[in-house]
Amino acid sequence: MGFPCTLDKNLTSFEYRHNSPAAIDRRDWGRSEGESYAYDRRRLPRVPEAAEPRVFIDGQRVTSVADEPLLAPGIAGVGVTYDFAHHPAHAALMTARRETTGALINRMLHIDETTTDLLRKLEAVRLVCQESGCAQRYLAHDALNAIFEASLLADEESGGEYHQRFQAYLQHVQAKDLALGIAMTDAKGDRSKRPSAQANPDVYLHIKERRAGGIVIRGAKAIVTGAPYMHELLVMPCRTHLPEDAACAVCCAVPVDAPGITMIAKPAGRPGEAAAKFSAKYGQSVAVVLFDDVFVPHERVFLAGECAAGGHLTTSYATHHRHSCIGARAGFGDLLIGAGALMIEANGLDPDRHGHIRDSMVELIKIVEGFYACGVAASVYGTTGAAGTLTPDAVFANVGKLLLSTQIYDMHRLAHEVSGGLVVALPGPAEDHNPETAASLAAVLAGRADIPAARRMELARLMEDLTASHQAGWYSVISLHGGGSPEAMKREIWRNYPVADRRAVVEHLLDRGVLDERRRLSRQPGRCCATGCETPAPLPAPVE
Repeated sequence: MGFPCTLDKNLTSFEYRHNSPAAIDRRDWGRSEGESYAYDRRRLPRVPEAAEPRVFIDGQRVTSVADEPLLAPGIAGVGVTYDFAHHPAHAALMTARRETTGALINRMLHIDETTTDLLRKLEAVRLVCQESGCAQRYLAHDALNAIFEASLLADEESGGEYHQRFQAYLQHVQAKDLALGIAMTDAKGDRSKRPSAQANPDVYLHIKERRAGGIVIRGAKAIVTGAPYMHELLVMPCRTHLPEDAACAVCCAVPVDAPGITMIAKPAGRPGEAAAKFSAKYGQSVAVVLFDDVFVPHERVFLAGECAAGGHLTTSYATHHRHSCIGARAGFGDLLIGAGALMIEANGLDPDRHGHIRDSMVELIKIVEGFYACGVAASVYGTTGAAGTLTPDAVFANVGKLLLSTQIYDMHRLAHEVSGGLVVALPGPAEDHNPETAASLAAVLAGRADIPAARRMELARLMEDLTASHQAGWYSVISLHGGGSPEAMKREIWRNYPVADRRAVVEHLLDRGVLDERRRLSRQPGRCCATGCETPAPLPAPVE
């Protein structure tokens, strides 16, 4: 297939909007110590005849992804992961060294080998989401780590060369610093039926045909974050498949403009809306991606019908991704805490003197740092798999994600409590410049004397955008269901938690696990059985 022209277009767009020419010249992705710079947009592969990705938004075909205003906030969000990698203060978090070559790569594309890697990834995700709300690109990190191990298991299952193929692909992705979309969630159709029993087989992406040079895939992926402005898509199974569903156990990489791919996307954020103080700049598009007989060459296929390896891929990705979601929503929580503090100040209140305000802020802080602490614990207690990569602890990762999934609504409520009703009562920004109303609004909507009314209104619109707009509601839903539903997390917690060990601890305390005629025996004096039929021996007489 070669490289699509969108590779150059999208990277140029990132660079134009986020990086100075000097920063572009300093890029050194793929460079080992002492080597010349290898990452230069002027030397990126070009395929002039390649087509623009087939993308539709609001019923209209997008003619240029890089220049589409409705996608600009999403491109800006991904661009943060490129910008911050060049910031000296963020270098330790946002970059890593590839173990095999020592080349400098983006943290979002690194394979975790130590608990420090997991901690830095968690912190890096929190950092970029403090800026962008959701930088989106961390999904690629989670998928690459899961595929690294699953492809090795697939080789053991089928005797193939999947792991070798994937390592070559990984090196290519890291060297070019690509942004990858994760095409995992199938449309699923009738949820009560397995994939092979669906009336329409295309509700699950599946292998339609096997050819000498590769495979042909067909079907739909229903939720693909950032799909229009990614360079490539990583296709993965979304559940454990039985042998009769083996055609759906497929993992491969395809360029976004591959023939047969159509994306039906929603706008990223609230582009062009004057009241959108945050989401007009940063946002996230999500697309339904249709695969209409897409050919994938063997070198880009990392799993093709291996059900056991596919199941491992699904659960491994879920653990990595839920760990990353913890960092992402902690970054969003930092925005709410900061905006809340500024609103309190603009309203003329002092948390030290107004206990109810302080209590709400402390509760918000407790929620954010509480689920983030689970992410830290998941990093520290990570486990090494067969491929030598480190996976976050499944229990802590799922507990943290489960907490944030439901507490995101409490975070919004608390932000509203500390901000006051102006968040939803404020007239639109056009009134700020209306000669007949602007002065009156400024006079009555001011708070503290030393803070201009315009500042207070700007903060109120920012809080509205983060917590009460349609975009805020959408972020709540993806916080609830992103990385799987709360039910999926509960299942993983129950599956991985050492309940038997905890039971054994208590049995040891009660009776060391000894049973007699279904009555527990006790070694405690006077308690030989449940009713305590033995009389304790009398204490010796005191010595005169």
